[in-house]
Amino acid sequence: MKIDLNSDLGEGYGQWAMGDDAQILDCVTSASIACGGHAGDPQTMYRTLRLAAERGVTVGAHPGYADREGFGRRVIPMHPSEIGRMVVAQVGALVALARLADTQVHYVKPHGALGNLAAADTVVATAVVSAVKAIDPSLAVLAISGTALELVSNELGMRTFSEIFADRAYLPNGHLVPRGQPGAVLHDIDEACDRLLAYLRTGWMPVVGGEPIALAAHSVCVHGDSAQAVDMARRIRARLAAEEVAVTSFMTP
Repeated sequence: MKIDLNSDLGEGYGQWAMGDDAQILDCVTSASIACGGHAGDPQTMYRTLRLAAERGVTVGAHPGYADREGFGRRVIPMHPSEIGRMVVAQVGALVALARLADTQVHYVKPHGALGNLAAADTVVATAVVSAVKAIDPSLAVLAISGTALELVSNELGMRTFSEIFADRAYLPNGHLVPRGQPGAVLHDIDEACDRLLAYLRTGWMPVVGGEPIALAAHSVCVHGDSAQAVDMARRIRARLAAEEVAVTSFMTP
């Protein structure tokens, strides 16, 4: 069995740091790097790209709403064409900086509220995927498993990979429990590891208020912005190794 392990990184700005990217990058095989919307600036982006390149970690772009105060977790009303231009601007910036950092962007994963909206709304999903395709049709899209973004990406002929979350609770429709609700984030590392390994064995994901649902996944996300992110990533990587699950990125062509 093989699985990719990804984390959302580079989510600081200026003198403000978020998480320990270097240590997370020692554990993961793919890094979704903020590109100036919800977080990130040229220096933070470049530094994170270099850290990933030094470790041979696959790089992806992590565009989100331009809402630093809300960390991109609030929906900003925008026309689909505006969303497309926003995604192009952010992903394009990371693609250019990656050249300076001697690496390359291989995939795009929308962040936070943008990612959740694209998961539920076909029009938004189409705007996001069309923007990615306009930049470079060889880029992959990393989408929450079983959502509109995954469906649209496949329909538009993009390389498409499905993602599940190690540290987030699920609803019966396959979407994530909103962060404002109790139990949305799994803080117990052992619980998160046990649930992940059970999922990998069976393909069934426990949900809140319903029976487990079937999900497909190429990649598992461990968030890099929590206080226990490093411990979570290390423990998951160790448990995967103990179960002889190979950890590798699928998103490099």
